[in-house]
Amino acid sequence: CRVAQSLAQYCVGANYAWAMAEGLFLLRLLVATSGRRCLPAFLLLGWGVPVLFVVPWVVLRYLYENEGCWERNEKVAVWWLIRCPILAAVAVGDV
Repeated sequence: CRVAQSLAQYCVGANYAWAMAEGLFLLRLLVATSGRRCLPAFLLLGWGVPVLFVVPWVVLRYLYENEGCWERNEKVAVWWLIRCPILAAVAVGDV
């Protein structure tokens, strides 16, 4: 079930990263530049960025909160490791 929790966190992060990537892509199209040149970068942003914060989260959960199915967030700093990138993606998408 810990793998399921980790995968769920990755999916949440990927969802917000993709929303940010789509917003940036559309903004770039509106500025009248070619979107095809940037597609690999947007793919990396959408699928790669969540790995950058989910893997450290998994390591910290394993080291400091390795109890149950990881459904509780008792250490706030570990919880914010997942939430800060999501909040940043929302903030960038709203600009």
